Amino acid sequence: MRFIVRAKIPTEAGNKMIQDPNFLKNLEDYVNKVKPEASYFFEADGDRVAVFVVDMQSTDQIPSLAEPLFQWMGAKVEFHPVMSLNDLKKAISGAK
Repeated sequence: MRFIVRAKIPTEAGNKMIQDPNFLKNLEDYVNKVKPEASYFFEADGDRVAVFVVDMQSTDQIPSLAEPLFQWMGAKVEFHPVMSLNDLKKAISGAK
């Protein structure tokens, strides 16, 4: 099942994270481990945000996706199940 993993990083924690000389390597390591379909980085409500689109086979993968974001980034982490247009078409036709 496809999920959006949204990590909102408070400013103070984000400032420390960015100053770490290993920041980009750690981020790349996380992305290589998680293998997201897409990754995006932006600002929301004055905080840094990282979003990863991941395909989870089962919910027992949640801790391995979330813990590095909690511990390393000090992030508030959210998981949102999402559908592609094809998924939505299938869901709508099955609901009729």
